[in-house]
Amino acid sequence: MTKEFLFRVVLGMGALVLAAAPQSASAAFKLCNQTSYVLYSAIGFPAGSDMLTQGWTRVVPGYCATLVPGALNASSYFLFAHSSQAHAGQTRNWGGQTGLCAKETNFSLRDALGSMSCKAEDAFMMSFAQVDTKGMKSWTTTLTESPQIKDMNAAQVAGLTRLLNDAGYRFGGPQASKARDEALRSFRMKMKLPGNATDKDLFDALETEALKATAPAGYSICNDTQQAVWAALGLHNGNQWVSRGWWNIAAGSCARAMTTPLAMEKVYLLVERHKQKPLVTGKSDFCVTDIEFDITGRERCKDRGLREAGFAETNTKGIAGYAAHVSEAGLLPNAPVLR
Repeated sequence: MTKEFLFRVVLGMGALVLAAAPQSASAAFKLCNQTSYVLYSAIGFPAGSDMLTQGWTRVVPGYCATLVPGALNASSYFLFAHSSQAHAGQTRNWGGQTGLCAKETNFSLRDALGSMSCKAEDAFMMSFAQVDTKGMKSWTTTLTESPQIKDMNAAQVAGLTRLLNDAGYRFGGPQASKARDEALRSFRMKMKLPGNATDKDLFDALETEALKATAPAGYSICNDTQQAVWAALGLHNGNQWVSRGWWNIAAGSCARAMTTPLAMEKVYLLVERHKQKPLVTGKSDFCVTDIEFDITGRERCKDRGLREAGFAETNTKGIAGYAAHVSEAGLLPNAPVLR
């Protein structure tokens, strides 16, 4: 009988439990999803003097996926996962305290072991959780969300329910189970899914449909540091200059400051920590205050009892969505675009 061990990981949405247990099945590092979210996962492991990181592997609720095939030989592995952008609300992250390189899109990176920066210009540091595989040749980690999701079957039901809601189907109350089944039948008919469509086929179709309602257009700010930050935006809305803030962004998480498709050539960004030197600043001055604000105009800040601050310019010309990644060194170059 194998022993299961638990450890807590601090995330942008709070503390969640990540459970892991060695398995005797075919040799590999596998990830199982016992949550209600479609997850995208990344794995890191040392190889000689380098650290390899790879992502993203999709894992739907109630299923497992292989992240590293074959017998395991690294001393430790590092894991990060985030919820699909199809889900409404804030992105949920599963990670830890080890900074490793990743990209917004699919990636395979090799960086020096212990490096605090990434060689690839469009890569950024993310907080991975260390998984001690105890020298086992095969390992399975199970990501969990809530004690109410007791097993993988329950995760499938919870996952389908969440995606149905994300796609616009609403149901609840004492007849929630019956209403959910009816919503699934209605969705299958709408999408013309064949009678032999699997649960995975259903998850694929639901995630695609939900993405239409929660598409990541707009402007996101991702905090890739180990501490919370405060962010503000400046922009020209077609008629006048405005500045808005503050968004409080926890370590390792993102905030969507604008949720509609971008229609301006530039967005200006300021990122600060309380009573510390700004992490992201620039030559474009806007008016701010020390509390939540929405200010029209960028002139005569001091005369209006406001504080003047320099914002960094980000180029958003011709794109619908943009993600600005903030590291300890400031705004990462060539911040990834959300398409």
